[in-house]
Amino acid sequence: MSDTGSTAAGGAARHGSRTEAVRVDDDGHCTGLGFADVGELLAQDGWLDTAATARASGTRHPLDAADLAPVVPRPGKVVCVGLNYRNHILEMGRELPEHPTLFAKYADALIGPRDTIELAEESRQTDWEAELALVVGETVRRADEARARRAIAGFTVLNDVTMRDWQYRTKQWLQGKTFEATTPVGPCLVTPDELPGGTAPALTMTCSVDDEPMQKADTSELVFSPVELVRYVSTVTTLRPGDVIATGTPGGVGHARKPPRYLADGSRLVTEISGIGRLENIARRAVD
Repeated sequence: MSDTGSTAAGGAARHGSRTEAVRVDDDGHCTGLGFADVGELLAQDGWLDTAATARASGTRHPLDAADLAPVVPRPGKVVCVGLNYRNHILEMGRELPEHPTLFAKYADALIGPRDTIELAEESRQTDWEAELALVVGETVRRADEARARRAIAGFTVLNDVTMRDWQYRTKQWLQGKTFEATTPVGPCLVTPDELPGGTAPALTMTCSVDDEPMQKADTSELVFSPVELVRYVSTVTTLRPGDVIATGTPGGVGHARKPPRYLADGSRLVTEISGIGRLENIARRAVD
């Protein structure tokens, strides 16, 4: 979302009980755009020009002080991809897939880039999964390659925090993947033209726990590319502006370590992708 003197990046800031889509400017500030969130902005024809020129609210705040919400707080769909980096597939003892492995999250799982991760009292195996996520910018169904490429509004950072003991209760993963207030996403949406590789971005992704490096990968190493994922998912269901696709995690998750390692009360989880931004979240267990 660019204009003169601004980066092609935007996010969502909280103002009390409401949120507002903001443009992230080069001077360390964010500018309100007058839309409830990035999903509402993306639903507008010519949304990129709108983001560059809108002055509906004109409110500006220092980005460091802004209360950032998930970049899309209420996406219609959050589609996640499992087993999409070769090293993670091998560390989990699986074969390379012929087709993407898909599961879903609900919007209630999403939190902002600086929010607290809730450690569910029912789980003792809360794991991390750093991921590149794409955000859909137009309505598509059964997209060909060109249409799928156009449909990618941009990319953001996501950590698919997972309750492993619940994930593996059955062969279906949903219940371990969508506990409420567990999945940070943000801090902003960056358009493909601002990233090396465009819609197949080649970016360094890292994840650390309490300052100890856990994951590092290049996002160009995906088995199924972002464009392939848009094509595949849009065959199953219509993708709409603001929908999120999380593209999968590389090796280095806690569950595959020997001995396994999980997030604990007070753990500091940092997820970062070069050219996009950083998530920094503290895990907390609820106290009755």
